[in-house]
Amino acid sequence: MNQLIITVCLLILSNFFMTFAWYGHLRFLHNQTWIIAVFISWGIALFEYLLQVPANRIGFQVATAGQLNIIQEVISLSVLIPFSVFILKEPFKTDFIWAGLCLLGAVFFMFRDKIFV
Repeated sequence: MNQLIITVCLLILSNFFMTFAWYGHLRFLHNQTWIIAVFISWGIALFEYLLQVPANRIGFQVATAGQLNIIQEVISLSVLIPFSVFILKEPFKTDFIWAGLCLLGAVFFMFRDKIFV
């Protein structure tokens, strides 16, 4: 399988764990003390790192660190928006669309050497 596809798949899975580690406690542990939320979040984040580190090692063979970071940012926003709307019950805002368009611009600039070969 293509190394970039493997990287993206691992980063998507990693991002689910990251989003729950960073923001899940706001919904599910809001009655707990912050230190409990920290330790639970660290436990969840371990799974994020178990996927993130191999993803970046595989991806670095075919992409630059900047390109990997932009891929990660696009995935982060793509996971965070549904999480915010469906889990945290925040309203959908057009700002999400504008942020996504800005990231698409970043993707273009980071990958333009591969686009215009």
